[in-house]
Order: sequence, then structure tokens, then C-alpha cells
Amino acid sequence: MTRVKICGITEIRHARAAIDAGADFIGLVFAPSPRQVTPEKAREIATFSKKNGVPVVGVFVNMLAAEVNRTASDCGLDLIQLSGGETLEYCKQIEKPLIKAVHIQKGWQEDDLTRSLEGVERDLHTRSPIYLLDTMSKHKYGGTGYTFDWSIAENNIKRFRLMIAGGLTPENVGHLVSRLNPWGVDVSSGVETDGIKDVNKIKAFIAEVRRN
Repeated sequence: MTRVKICGITEIRHARAAIDAGADFIGLVFAPSPRQVTPEKAREIATFSKKNGVPVVGVFVNMLAAEVNRTASDCGLDLIQLSGGETLEYCKQIEKPLIKAVHIQKGWQEDDLTRSLEGVERDLHTRSPIYLLDTMSKHKYGGTGYTFDWSIAENNIKRFRLMIAGGLTPENVGHLVSRLNPWGVDVSSGVETDGIKDVNKIKAFIAEVRRN
């Protein structure tokens, strides 16, 4: 079954909608972003989500590892997503289970992705992360709203825990899941209207994943 992460949650009501619709993870952004949450708000949402049995992912970009670990402990996070240019040595310092973003560059073929994933596996073999595949952008680390060529992930999905992100919407996620059956999918801007999470779109997105 493909898991669903609804990311960029900033309000309890949107966390509730995602959980009620069957989300597997709630994502909270701690990096500079329109969706960035304060530690106080993060604790509130994390407490609510975990009370309802849904783990919480904290999204960080190039923050000091000690600060990431402290924030994770203070806010009750279950997993850490690293979406910046963090090195593998840096990853080893993170105490919580990892989701490591892999930014898909223009022109990448299947072998390029495979080499990237194999390199991380060799170095982090004792704590193999979940990999979040997102479209490379010169201007931002995530939430680009652009898809990449999913075919480069098709065979890698059989070897690694891959979470597909980038430009997913209720209109296209069903096709992705029926075609590739990835370990997980991640969405943020694709379930928003005018930059705000849209309850109907959250429900529609998860329903499309579950239908396939």
C-alpha cells in the first residue's frame, strides 16, 4: 500500500482533515517557507496527530544538526526529513529516523538516480533512510510544484523505499500510484487553494491513492 504524507500543515483543522481522510504522515516545515510553523504550533499539531496514531515528520533545510535534534525532541517529532544539501556525515548526526530528499536534476536517467541512491545506502547502511524524490530547483529546496520523469524511479522502487513528490495533485496521483506503486507519495501545494490547505483537495488526493 502506498503511504501518503500531507506536508506543510500549519493548522490543527487541516491535520484533522488529513488524518480523517487516511493520511499516514503529517509533515511540518521548520525551514523558511510560507508554510513554516513555530515550535509552539508544531507541538500542538504533533500532539494532536500522535494522539490519533499518525506520526509527524519535521522538514528541515541546512539547519545545524544539534538544533534539528533539539527541535525534534522539544516538538515530539517522529521522523526528520532533510531537504537541503546536507552531507551524509551530517545525516549520521540526526537521532530520529530519516527521510532524505534526493533532488532530481534535469536530464537525469535511471542510472543517475540509482548511483545517487546506492551512494547513500553504502554510507548509511545501518540506518537506511526513506528517500523523497523531488524536482531540482535553483530557487527552492521543495514545494516546486513540478513533476519529474517518473520512469527513472520505476526499477529503483523495487530496491529502495521511495516517496515521490513534486507536482502531485488529486488529478495525477492516481496515475502515478497505478503505474509505479511507490512506497509513498508526498504533497503540499497540490492540495492547496491560493496557498492554503484545501480540505476537499486533501480528501480527493488520499482517495485517489487508495483507489489504486
